[in-house]
Amino acid sequence: MNVSVLSFSQKLTAYKIYLILGALFIASLVVSNLIFQKFFYWDFFGLYTFEISVGILPYPITFLITDLISEIYGKRKANQIVTAGIFASLFSLLIIYVAAMVPATGWSPINDTLFDKVFGATPIAVLASMMAYLFAQYIDIQIFHFWKKFTKGKHLWLRNNFSTFFSQFIDTCTVLLLLCSFGKIEWQLFGKLLIGGFLFKILVAALDTPLLYLGVYFFKSKFNLKTGEEINLDLS
Repeated sequence: MNVSVLSFSQKLTAYKIYLILGALFIASLVVSNLIFQKFFYWDFFGLYTFEISVGILPYPITFLITDLISEIYGKRKANQIVTAGIFASLFSLLIIYVAAMVPATGWSPINDTLFDKVFGATPIAVLASMMAYLFAQYIDIQIFHFWKKFTKGKHLWLRNNFSTFFSQFIDTCTVLLLLCSFGKIEWQLFGKLLIGGFLFKILVAALDTPLLYLGVYFFKSKFNLKTGEEINLDLS
C-alpha cells in the first residue's frame, strides 16, 4: 500500500471528510432498516417491473461510500465504518424498543397500535440487515482491495462493480431468507424479490460508477494523490 504524505492541516481536512462520509453511511443504513416495510413497483422502460422495498433505496449509498473510503483511506478505515454502522443500528433498535414500551397518550396522533404496525418488525429487519450487512460489506471491502492490488490501483470501475455485484447478491439473499424465515414475507415472494432486488442493486452499482470516479478525482486533486495512494489519518 502506498501512503500519501500530507501536512497536518491536510490530514485534518481529510479526517473531517471521512467523518461526513461516515455520517452519511450510518444514516443510510439506519434509515433503510426503518422504512423497509413499504414496497413499491417501478416499470423500467417496459423491460422489467421491479417490486422492491423502499429500504433498498438508501442502501446502495452504503456500498458507494465504503468503496470510496476503501479507495482513498484504505481497508482498515472502511472496516471501521462498517463496524460503526453495526453499533448505530443496534442503538437505533434499542431506542425503538423503549419507544414501543412507553404508553401513548389518548391524544397522541400516533397510538400504540399504529406505532407497533410501523416499527414492530424493525427488530427482525435489523437482525436480517445486520447478518446481511456483516457478510456483504466485509466481503465487498475484501474483494475491492483484492482487485485494487491485482490491478495495481488501476481500473477503478472493475473493482467497484465486481465487488459490489457479488456482495449485493449475498446481501439481498441473506435479508430475504431471514425475513421469510421469520414470517415477515411470504416464501412465494422470495424468488421475485431476490431477482428484483439484485437486478436493481446491479443497476444502481453500474450507475454510481461515475459518482465514484468523481469522488476519487476530487480527493486526488485536493490532496495530490497518485494512482494507488491512500490517505493515512494518523495525526501523529
